[in-house]
Amino acid sequence: MSGLGLGREAQEAAAVAAALERRRQRELQRQSRVFNAWLRTIGVDKDALDAQVKDRKIQEAAKKARNEELANEFKQNDKIMCMLEERQKYVIRNINKAVSDFQKNFQKPETRREFDLSDPQALKKDRPARLSDNDPRCTVSGLQKFMGEDLNYSLRMKFQKEQLREWSLQQQRDWKNALADKKFLDDLHDKNRIELDRKTMEQQRTEEETHRAVCAATKEFNRSQAAELAERKKLEKHQKMKDDMDEISSLLQGDLLSENPEQATSSFGRHRVITDRWKGMNQDQLMAIRSSQQQQVLEKLRLKEEERRRDAEWDRQSIQAARAQLILERHQQRQSWERCRALDSINAELSQEQKSKNIYLKEEEYSNVPTSQYFAQFNTTSR
Repeated sequence: MSGLGLGREAQEAAAVAAALERRRQRELQRQSRVFNAWLRTIGVDKDALDAQVKDRKIQEAAKKARNEELANEFKQNDKIMCMLEERQKYVIRNINKAVSDFQKNFQKPETRREFDLSDPQALKKDRPARLSDNDPRCTVSGLQKFMGEDLNYSLRMKFQKEQLREWSLQQQRDWKNALADKKFLDDLHDKNRIELDRKTMEQQRTEEETHRAVCAATKEFNRSQAAELAERKKLEKHQKMKDDMDEISSLLQGDLLSENPEQATSSFGRHRVITDRWKGMNQDQLMAIRSSQQQQVLEKLRLKEEERRRDAEWDRQSIQAARAQLILERHQQRQSWERCRALDSINAELSQEQKSKNIYLKEEEYSNVPTSQYFAQFNTTSR
């Protein structure tokens, strides 16, 4: 029996300790809530504010993603424009180079029609007085040509043949050089064009993949929105049909079409009616109204007679009350004078007691000045 008693006492002590620990934990939690200025806010829906902040962050993230997507698209367009501009500059440079080479090789100054007017070697290249036997300038009077002369026939023929051969060889060399340059430029242009087309295709492929992903996401979002809209319209249509059927049933079974006489009864009481539904009073109601009017006339006459008697009695009582009031006022004046004398005496005694008390409080009661340790004992718990 003693062992059972000790076990029961130990259990009770453990339960008391557990209860004290729970109260201590609740007190600590309450202090953390009460002394926290951020949580001690009255009149604000913090959950709603958190939801608004979350929605705002989602909108900002979507806007930021959209801006980044537009920026990437702008960068890609800028890259394509730069590549196209470089390609155009390269083509223009090659064309200008080809024109310059053509002018240098095939449009030399000495091949111009009016070059003889500004040729610095014009005098050296000028024809002598007699070039050949067939020179039209060699007239009879010029004495430059005589019958039977052919002075430089062999040299002339040899020079002409050599000149023709040199011209032919020079034209062949120029033609070969032009063909080689053209082939080199064509090969270089083809390589650059192939490289540029390859980069353009890669760029287009990247753009198509990005666009395809965006289209897929947009299509999925639109599909979900369309399904939600269709479901909402279906529910609204069903609800509208239900409301219409209820309204039709209410009208068919209502008091207006069935001409129920009780429809004129007002919700404020059966003695009141609704004017737009009232069909008029019956004979019983009219007789009741006439009887009530007759009773009201008799009652009004009786009330006038009672009022006349009451006024006479009231005048008599007013005169008596005025007399009694005059006597009472005189008695009250005497009592008031006596009370004032007694009150002055009491006030003098109270004034003396107050002075003595103030001296005691100043010299004895309030001589101990509170320290910081006295104030530190406050605001230590949440209660």
